[in-house]
Amino acid sequence: MSGHIVDTRHYKKISDKEYRKALARLDEELVKFQYWVKDQGLRIVIVFEGRDAAGKGGTIKRLLDPLNPRGCNVVALPAPSDREKTQWYFQRYVQHLPAAGEIVVFDRSWYNRAGVERVMGYCTDKEYREFLRSCPEFERMLVRSGILLLKYWFSVSDAEQEKRFQKRATDTTKHWKLSPMDLESRDRWVEYSKAKDEMFFYTDIEEARWNVVHADDKKRARLNCLSHILQATPYQDIMPAPAPLPARREPPDYKRPDMEEQHFVPEVY
Repeated sequence: MSGHIVDTRHYKKISDKEYRKALARLDEELVKFQYWVKDQGLRIVIVFEGRDAAGKGGTIKRLLDPLNPRGCNVVALPAPSDREKTQWYFQRYVQHLPAAGEIVVFDRSWYNRAGVERVMGYCTDKEYREFLRSCPEFERMLVRSGILLLKYWFSVSDAEQEKRFQKRATDTTKHWKLSPMDLESRDRWVEYSKAKDEMFFYTDIEEARWNVVHADDKKRARLNCLSHILQATPYQDIMPAPAPLPARREPPDYKRPDMEEQHFVPEVY
């Protein structure tokens, strides 16, 4: 499984028009889905993993766009502090798990140990092996507690990843996305492939399967992933029907201050 599996179903990238039309439909369904999650008191955890520049961030943004942020939170943790390194490995992730009616999205997760930490030598072999043993049990506990756990791996080819890295290197608005860690991973394609294969072997469990997203076409990847999230949990449309607003109350006596007394932002555009 270390080589990239080419999806031969699509040779032509989806057009902008098709993409916007499909995304608009999914946006409406995602809003319905969130209403259902809140009404039923569901707890949803969505894990996004994959190689650098695979398109995880763009998909997460599209997932969040139509949702109420009060009920959908993104967790993207920095490197652990010295204190956190002494804790139980899963401890700093547990505190971010959802309560009833909430959706939590992990932009990278506890699987850092099976990926970057393993490849870059940030954990010992003993810590890595313990993770492979304990992760399936940890996730089974989450599922038994009533959490719906969805895991997505964004699969991108070597050529497409290199293309995206080159764009980040030359585009000033994207240069911040090209970290030293990204450059290091660029040279360790095979090592990351082997780590991913072993991770799948131990953690692709019946209670929480890995869902692989073909990500060479970013737009198709986003649409396919969002569609799968909606299909993973049957939901009903309980979204309130649009209703006309009542007439506004007559304002009390009020005189606005003179505009000259306020400091306005210059209208450059």
